[in-house]
Amino acid sequence: MSAFAQTEMRYDGSFWSVLASAWVIGLWLAGPVYTLGPPRLPTDSATPIMAANEFEAVSFIEDGTNAATAPPEPPARNDEQAAQLFGMETEPVAEGELPEKWHHVEAAMARDFAVVAQCHANGTCPVVAQRLIDMSAAGAGRSGRARVGLINRAADLAISPVSDEMQWGVADHWSDPFETLLSNRGDCEDYAILKYAALLEAGIPRDDVKIVILKNLFPNEHHAAVATRVDGQWLILDNRTLTLVRDTDVTRAIPEFVLGHEGVERFNWASQNRRVGS
Repeated sequence: MSAFAQTEMRYDGSFWSVLASAWVIGLWLAGPVYTLGPPRLPTDSATPIMAANEFEAVSFIEDGTNAATAPPEPPARNDEQAAQLFGMETEPVAEGELPEKWHHVEAAMARDFAVVAQCHANGTCPVVAQRLIDMSAAGAGRSGRARVGLINRAADLAISPVSDEMQWGVADHWSDPFETLLSNRGDCEDYAILKYAALLEAGIPRDDVKIVILKNLFPNEHHAAVATRVDGQWLILDNRTLTLVRDTDVTRAIPEFVLGHEGVERFNWASQNRRVGS
């Protein structure tokens, strides 16, 4: 792009030739490369990498969706496609660093939820447990995307972004919801784990809440976010934006793994390619 910026272009035929060349090169650079390697642990970036062709503005959280100004709905997918996150099948990953970390977090979340259950039973309720309950109740009285959007915003505003190196002095550390709420800080996977727990506490079925590990293309790094299914559509909740983005509209990021109550699974790109070909 710097070569184009340094080229003196006049308002004649050469301008359009250069513009067309820049457009083609831009498309080539932005195209996803589906060569997946062993994952490193998720990291953060200050520059948002998720974009959407169609997305819900943050204003819907406060005012509700305006039918006159809402973006048109995409063509309906069949039931099988709608049920699958990113329209792809997955295969289980039983061993490795990622399953070990997820199993550890699940055990810690189980302890957190046990404390929350005591709160609901009018037992002793620590402040941190009440914070998670209040976060989950942020969407009370709302439904669908508005409800999810309010919970997403509450989680994003509850903690401040910080790297694990800065906070813990290690390359990677996954915190359970209580640990994150006690420190009021975390990185991408800590946001994702907190949102995952808050949505479950809000009563969202566990089949409809996942954590996804994405490979960003710009910059080249891994990132964690939450996916939740609302009205048959999967929405991606990223800590770097309050916008809820459909899984089908995610660009400049490659889905690699999904974490949920069934464990860790790897996305099968061959299944996605077959579906596109059909």
